[in-house]
Amino acid sequence: MPSPLRPLFWLALALSVGAAVSLGVTRFAYGLLLPGMRTDLGWSYTLAGAMNTANAVGYLLGALAMPGLMRRLSPTVLLWAGSLLAALFMGLCGFFTEAPVLLVQRLLAGVASALVFVSGGLLAARLGSRAPAQAGLLLGVYYGGTGLGITLCALLVPWVLEAFAGQAHPWRFAWWALALLCFAATALLRWPARVMAQWEQMPPSAAAADAGAPVAFGWRVFGFALAGYGMFGVGYIGYMTFAVALLRAQGASAQAVTVFYGLLGLAVVASSRIWAGLLNRHQGGGAMARLNALLGLAVLLPAVTQSFAVVVASGLLFGGVFLSIVASSTALVRHNLPPSAWATGISAFTIVFAAGQIVGPTLVGWIADGAGGLERGLLVSALALWLGAALAWRQRPLVQ
Repeated sequence: MPSPLRPLFWLALALSVGAAVSLGVTRFAYGLLLPGMRTDLGWSYTLAGAMNTANAVGYLLGALAMPGLMRRLSPTVLLWAGSLLAALFMGLCGFFTEAPVLLVQRLLAGVASALVFVSGGLLAARLGSRAPAQAGLLLGVYYGGTGLGITLCALLVPWVLEAFAGQAHPWRFAWWALALLCFAATALLRWPARVMAQWEQMPPSAAAADAGAPVAFGWRVFGFALAGYGMFGVGYIGYMTFAVALLRAQGASAQAVTVFYGLLGLAVVASSRIWAGLLNRHQGGGAMARLNALLGLAVLLPAVTQSFAVVVASGLLFGGVFLSIVASSTALVRHNLPPSAWATGISAFTIVFAAGQIVGPTLVGWIADGAGGLERGLLVSALALWLGAALAWRQRPLVQ
């Protein structure tokens, strides 16, 4: 790695702890807890999915609030404060068994995770502007932090559930363990937040050169990419919510779940290098379209076979692709808009992403409660992703 790039790489890696908190832990760890909570509390699949729908509603509210918040607070402040709040709300989930209260906790955790993810994505985009040739790699490193969170959860949650199996509601101990993990991650975020806060205090002339003139975000001109990204939100979240529940229903052991989820997380981490060139090359929706199509295949596989080897391959493909779709939306904004419009652009994509995630979990849960089971729900998720690929393919670059 060239020496000028090394400090930016370490900053992107440190920022990736925020992605680990906002998605890897706050959103996706619930999939590991869902089977035990559903059995213990007598939930339907629809209610179990509604927990992640509530989280997505909170994420949408946080994304909608971000443009206004960033006019008053810096991204570095929002990054650290959001991570702290996410840790707090995760811990509170261990104190309640009533579904309405847990829904509220999941909603609040979603708000906090949006503050972390959007501000972290903006800071990662700013890192990329300092090394344009390596911007795809730096964005991938940030978003790949989600895989770190997934892998840690895969190792931590089954162990905690087994260790406290004799206690009432053993899943509550897992929530508390995850909260401690988030508090530790929040402490690690202090360094990149402090360094990049100093960058925000650049002399006016340098800041003006970096930001450019203010430019509004055009929703209509990004319409196909936004629609494709919304369908990505619908399609991917059903897999992340119910894949572990499907494995358990098919008789997979706790060790098999750990292997599946851990490998998925490691694939997310590796994806930063796999797709960096693709993100740099495509200024339109080509990268998003290709990755959506691959993700649809990954989601379909567990719906058509119970072979554990094929399911693991599905997890590896899913992990190697899904966060790169998120990175592709940030890359699209960075390629086509000046830095002054990046915050608004990233927030816009986050809003449609969150809207898709609101639909996905409850839809798949409702289908799973019917005759088709979880397999039919995942089939619908795959179709949503392929529709998203077709829509994103029609997005043309604004800058030739």
